[in-house]
Amino acid sequence: MTARRSDATRAAILDAARDRFAADGYERATIRAIARDARIDPSMVMRYFGSKEGLFAAAVALDLRLPDLAPVPREEVGRTLVGHFVDLWEENDELTAVLRVGATNEAGAERMQGIFREQLLPVARQVCPDPEQVPARAALCAAQLLGLALTRYVLRLPPARALHREELVAWLGPTVQRYLTAPSP
Repeated sequence: MTARRSDATRAAILDAARDRFAADGYERATIRAIARDARIDPSMVMRYFGSKEGLFAAAVALDLRLPDLAPVPREEVGRTLVGHFVDLWEENDELTAVLRVGATNEAGAERMQGIFREQLLPVARQVCPDPEQVPARAALCAAQLLGLALTRYVLRLPPARALHREELVAWLGPTVQRYLTAPSP
């Protein structure tokens, strides 16, 4: 029973942390507020995660569930990735939290870099015509997709919020496609 209670406490802390980081960003989210949201003593948060940075890293262990691009027709890669990211952002507040923190905090930036390195680079390798250009091309894709996320989900600019999924895919898909598969300029 103790192991179950421990797992439940850990899960409650992580849920509260995800919500708090998404709502307040890394800097303003406090251990006390997260503990209050989880209905536990703040010392328990420190016991389980050691520090705010440790809690953040555990709370935002994101799997972008990027699609395997092998079966996707080469000319549809950009649209496929943009559609995937829009769907992911629409259903996942953790991504908003990571973006906010990544823009304002070194621990968050390191977390974003790890996600880029571990998840986006392998996808770019599947389609990029020149292996030496994979990091640069993946970075351009990330800039485009993170720019959309920043304007739509963090800054909540009304024109960015008003665009429907199909419009976003139609506008951004060709740009991401070019970054990944076009000949080098």
